[in-house]
Amino acid sequence: MKSPSGEIPQYLLIKAQLQDRIARGALKSGDKLPSERELCALFNTTRVTIRESLAQLEAGGLIWRADRRGWFVSPDRLWLDPTQNTNFHKLCQEQGRTPKTVLLEGRVAPVPVEVMTPLALQPFDQIYLLTRLRYADDRAICYCENHCLPARVPDLLGHDLNGSLTEVYQRYYDLVYTSMHLSFWPTAMPAQAAAALGVMEGRPALMLRRLNYDQHGRILDFDIEYWRHDSLRIEVDTH
Repeated sequence: MKSPSGEIPQYLLIKAQLQDRIARGALKSGDKLPSERELCALFNTTRVTIRESLAQLEAGGLIWRADRRGWFVSPDRLWLDPTQNTNFHKLCQEQGRTPKTVLLEGRVAPVPVEVMTPLALQPFDQIYLLTRLRYADDRAICYCENHCLPARVPDLLGHDLNGSLTEVYQRYYDLVYTSMHLSFWPTAMPAQAAAALGVMEGRPALMLRRLNYDQHGRILDFDIEYWRHDSLRIEVDTH
């Protein structure tokens, strides 16, 4: 895009230079960029211009900002094949990443209206509502709300819910995820998820909604997940 004078704006020129460094491997996954002040001096420009360049790179998923730590080159996206029966921890480990899940809150709650129909519940039924944060290599990438059925997993809140929920179900309830109905679409990051992930509210996000079934074909739980837009790619092979 050129200005009325025909010149390419400086923020796009700076963006192109940084993008080229990433593409050629001079800046690698996880590398920290110079500070905004250092970039201003390097490119002889203003902080406003530098921030616009960085915002453009962030929108393209090439870099990300950690609060009070600066800007970093984004790691490779996790690859998810919805036709495969897996969980977050297994998915990370299979792709050479280190997973971690942290329970933010677990409580008994009235079933949310949007979850009532998928879980086949009545308006005043209660669920276990878990809010959890998922990390890959110590980077928070997914905010998850698990809506669990007390009748299927009684006393769930008494267990350690940091880590794999799949393992908790299997170890204490002899229940195994075997199939799911998955839907996903781009959306804006809601406030609670944005605060947990350390991103601005309204930033692009990928929302996944999963209705999970156990080995008996019965509904097990319903998840709503908000992923950083630069953290996940979904690929499916058909035969």
